[in-house]
Amino acid sequence: MAAKMYCRHHVIFEGKKSMSRILGTTPRQDGFRMPGEFEPHEKCWMLWPERPDNWRLNAVPAQNVFSLVAQAISRFEPVAMGVSKHQIETAQNSLPSEIEIVHIESDDSWMRDTGPTFVKNDSNEVRGVDWDFNAWGGLNGGIYFPWDKDICVAKEVLKHGKIDRYKACIILEGGAIHTDGEGTLITTEECLLNPNRNPDLSKTQIENHLKEYLNVEKIIWLGKGVFMDETDGHVDNLCCFTRPGEVLLHWTDDKTDPQYEISCDAFDRLSGSVDAKGRKIKIHKIHQPGPLYMTEAESLGIEKKPNVAPRNDGNRLAASYVNFYIANNGIVMPLFDDPHDKAAMEKIKSLFPERIVVGIYAREILLGGGNIHCITQQQPGV
Repeated sequence: MAAKMYCRHHVIFEGKKSMSRILGTTPRQDGFRMPGEFEPHEKCWMLWPERPDNWRLNAVPAQNVFSLVAQAISRFEPVAMGVSKHQIETAQNSLPSEIEIVHIESDDSWMRDTGPTFVKNDSNEVRGVDWDFNAWGGLNGGIYFPWDKDICVAKEVLKHGKIDRYKACIILEGGAIHTDGEGTLITTEECLLNPNRNPDLSKTQIENHLKEYLNVEKIIWLGKGVFMDETDGHVDNLCCFTRPGEVLLHWTDDKTDPQYEISCDAFDRLSGSVDAKGRKIKIHKIHQPGPLYMTEAESLGIEKKPNVAPRNDGNRLAASYVNFYIANNGIVMPLFDDPHDKAAMEKIKSLFPERIVVGIYAREILLGGGNIHCITQQQPGV
């Protein structure tokens, strides 16, 4: 039975002919921009989890949830899963036939951060930005070493699609940025100004890189990200655009929680800002789950290895409902078996009335350090 199931897959192994050009210009020079996530997609890209020092029990529970996420997204748009060579058969047995399996080697499964940021022009031509990557901090607070396979993920994705590539000489992860597609970008100082990313660049120089490679005009700087977020405060866990001029903000009403001050600061900064079109930002709040913590059993299921950030019993998990994926006509959002789940799902439904909202119990992804938005990357379409 298993053999019949996985034989339906057509696994893509790339050859030399499927190259993409490396461009010597920038998206801004060529009239390309980063679209908002709520704009149409051609497909969604993901990476298959496997490393036992980040995913418990040899990554089997995480693989089950990644499969559920891929299946949910595939209801709305095609999904391509990058899989290492020695995990091909496992992925074939775990994924339905409609999920495209592409041979891509990686150090871990965070496609949002290691994959390309796609840009498009008014003629719907798509290109990709390949950022530098150092595993969220390199040897100064990074999550694992080495990361040499991750550095090549964006190039491999673009090569597979024969999509031309811009090589940006700045360390940046896709989870650190959100755009409205109309010239406005939000990010956090905690991440982009962290000395473990681009210590030789000033804030103005970083802004110039963002404007050049994403073709944005206005950058709204928030302060910190979600409390205890090991990515150094990625904005995609804290705040996202739901449509131009409107954002959804991670919130708590508990004034004793360290997150309260962080969220209040973000609210104040957003309230005092206008976007690239001169609009005041409309802010929607969504209450955080938990707080949630790693259990002893979960920690014991993760292999302890050198050069990898430990995952210990009692660690606070950076759980957030903001970490969802906007698909064509759908939303795939994380749930945590938490008392706030129902209200969070209703909030998302109210903000996206034209889309079907699908909730996935996603604690296994959270245990690895992120969630649904972190493991996905949209490729724009018409």
